[in-house]
Amino acid sequence: QVQLVESGGGLVQAGGSLRLSCAPSEGPLSYYPMAWFRQAPGKEREFVAGITWNGRTTSYTESVKDRFTVSRDNAKNTVYLQMNSLKPEDMAVYYCARGTGLFSAIVPTKETHYDYWGQGTQVIVSS
Repeated sequence: QVQLVESGGGLVQAGGSLRLSCAPSEGPLSYYPMAWFRQAPGKEREFVAGITWNGRTTSYTESVKDRFTVSRDNAKNTVYLQMNSLKPEDMAVYYCARGTGLFSAIVPTKETHYDYWGQGTQVIVSS
């Protein structure tokens, strides 16, 4: 059973930056697409950003384009989400997830295409 562990969340002022990390307790991430989702209070969980297994393709939800960057270091078995110019509306619990498509060349945006999830890390943005 793969367990994903997120870190890097916290409290930041609007306009500030945070970098989230995600690594598994065991097993490789290297061969799978990875994604970040978030869930704000009272809202459904939504896709934020994702990256293919080799890092060649990334995908972002419109509201975070040009502010967030998803990346991965397969040698370290870790995925990152660099969040810049944070806004109060970015405040949520952020989850990383491992995709089901081994060596897939696309980044799925639906939750059903992800089989392992982290417990989430809270991001709080003060205005």
